[in-house]
Amino acid sequence: MKTIAITGASGFVGQYITKVFTEQGYVVVPILRADIHDLNKLQTKLEQSDVLINLAGANIIGRWSASYKKVLYDSRIETTNALVKGMKLIDNPPKLFISTSAVGIYKNDKLYDEYSTNYADNFLGNLVDDWEDEANKVKELGVRVAILRFGIVLGKEGGALQKMLTPFKLGVGGIIGDGKQAFSFIHIDDLARFYLHLIDNQALEGVYNMTTTKPTTNYGLTKALGKVLKRPTFLPLPTFVLQLIYGEGATVLTDGQSVIPKRVLESGFKFKFEEIDEVLEDLLK
Repeated sequence: MKTIAITGASGFVGQYITKVFTEQGYVVVPILRADIHDLNKLQTKLEQSDVLINLAGANIIGRWSASYKKVLYDSRIETTNALVKGMKLIDNPPKLFISTSAVGIYKNDKLYDEYSTNYADNFLGNLVDDWEDEANKVKELGVRVAILRFGIVLGKEGGALQKMLTPFKLGVGGIIGDGKQAFSFIHIDDLARFYLHLIDNQALEGVYNMTTTKPTTNYGLTKALGKVLKRPTFLPLPTFVLQLIYGEGATVLTDGQSVIPKRVLESGFKFKFEEIDEVLEDLLK
């Protein structure tokens, strides 16, 4: 039996993987926000854990004011720094550290995989790059480090899909901008299965793109949602409206990365859901 410590355990992904781990017989220890600021509590939880999963981070969808950029940065880099510091101060740190990242590290000009190093030189790209650098500092302790670059995680109980459903159910769903921006995604069940795959295969480490093998576009997503929900999709949301609401933060919705999980496939992992249609049909049936 393994003990798994998780930051961000109360979030959308955290709740789902906690349920999956518990069903598999693992003991899950949530690391609370208060624990991050209490080194003694943090060290105690880390010492009793075999695996540490870092899911902490403020919601990236928002207006990127200077103050909110600091929240986005600190909630990722400072939290990861505290975890690394905590592991360095104990005799028996977790054997495996799985930290979260995002496909926003890539540019949006072509298809990328984990071997690509042509990163976006903007706020999001630099934030993600710094986040990964912080996580990798624990390698010097001999800890196995895996970094999961999330695409859009689709699930029933929350996340991006729940936010999309209301306008579509009301018949006012539509593309964002011209709809050509890439949409790289993963079914939350495949994401949870990959965590188990990582834990079970001790040779696996490094960066993994948490996206299916078949990215789509905002247009493809919109048409698939309309088909599954049997609702019209003719009301586009102009880019300038999002820019008025979110400012620079609108780029999360108006720009997208086209990403494939080459190293995930090389690890021997098999996806259950790959096409956007089958993901939505499973989640919305």
